[in-house]
Amino acid sequence: QVQLVESGGGWVQPGGSLRLFCAVSGDTISRLGMAWFRQAPEKEREFVAAINWIWTDRQYYADSVRGRFTISRDKAKNAVYLQMNSLKPEDTAVYYCAKAKFGDISHFHVPDTYNTWGQGTQVTVSS
Repeated sequence: QVQLVESGGGWVQPGGSLRLFCAVSGDTISRLGMAWFRQAPEKEREFVAAINWIWTDRQYYADSVRGRFTISRDKAKNAVYLQMNSLKPEDTAVYYCAKAKFGDISHFHVPDTYNTWGQGTQVTVSS
């Protein structure tokens, strides 16, 4: 059974950077389609970024984060990262790592595409 554990969240000033880390156990990261979602208070969970399995390695981003965030995988650590730069107060949310049902992700922005979720890590952007 796949398990996901996120870390790396915290508080940062606007314009700063954070790198989130999602450790994967129970399967090999190269075979998996992975994504990051986020949920702010009183808002629905929203898609942030996704990466297909290694045979296509395609990446997808929400318009709100494209050019600022980068998703990547680390085969040595069996993990996925989310590098977040130029952070804004509206990026404040709990960030969740998710594993897709299939390695080649189609509907990457839809939560039902994913069948395993981490516990989340809080990111707060404020001055």
